[in-house]
Amino acid sequence: MGADRSYAYGAAAGLLGDLLLGDPHRMHPVAAFGRAAGRVERALWHDHRGWGALHTLVCAGGATALGVAAARAVRPSAAASAALTAAATWAVVGGTSLAREARAVGRALERGDVAAARARLPHLCGRDPQALDADAIARAVVESVAENTSDAVVGALVWGAVAGVPGLLGFRAVNTLDAMVGHKSPRLRRFGWASARLDDVAGWPGARLTAVLAVLAGDDPRGAVRAWRADAHRHPSPNAGPVEASFAGALGVRLGGTLSYGGRVEHRPVLNGAGRPVRVADIGRAVRLSRRVGLLALGVTVAGRLIGKGRVR
Repeated sequence: MGADRSYAYGAAAGLLGDLLLGDPHRMHPVAAFGRAAGRVERALWHDHRGWGALHTLVCAGGATALGVAAARAVRPSAAASAALTAAATWAVVGGTSLAREARAVGRALERGDVAAARARLPHLCGRDPQALDADAIARAVVESVAENTSDAVVGALVWGAVAGVPGLLGFRAVNTLDAMVGHKSPRLRRFGWASARLDDVAGWPGARLTAVLAVLAGDDPRGAVRAWRADAHRHPSPNAGPVEASFAGALGVRLGGTLSYGGRVEHRPVLNGAGRPVRVADIGRAVRLSRRVGLLALGVTVAGRLIGKGRVR
């Protein structure tokens, strides 16, 4: 069994493990990385971009180096390589947890329990839940499902196909750092700059693939393409824009608008303005679209790796 087939089997097994098991409730590798990165942050923090870049290098570089060392250690054994890839894929992919949290909020809204939905929303995204009514919560969930389909599933599979286990671990490290320090609070505006910019670069291919697959897997391909072309560039995030616009068009809903993060109000452009407002039932539709996109991404990235490596030979 060649290295590329080992990767293909391992990536498929890892994604299946996520579908069946989800994330562990205790001792999650990504949570352990987050705790370690937090300690590095406390040791290195200065209100300066250079110190932030060092923090990014130490944390993301350390995770990638760990992946390189582990991959080299198991290289002589195809079975061990496949097992390592499966474990790494399962550890970094979070599609099942994303779906679980989205559906939990959706069930609360279906019961009319807005307070419970507000309490659960922070498990999914960083918005201020007390400022949201039921419709705004539903919209926030759909937007988070769209963005995290790229961040928590497709982006990792893309970098896994490009660089194997080091790519999987490196991408998840970069994405986690952005979530930790990449937001524009006064304390982190300079320190988190390097993590945020690196996440933009690392997330670029996965976001575009996610948008393409949402077009193919959604209920309205033409609407998804139209919304992507018309509105993606108006979003403040270069990667969330294509993904959210494509999901909006595919689902026939209107996303974007006013939102609040950490007490800071943002007025974002509307995506797919011709769509209708988000309803609670659209949460389940968004989750199903996310699932289809993730499975298609596995096929595309594995095929791309096999074809690309074959041509190199």
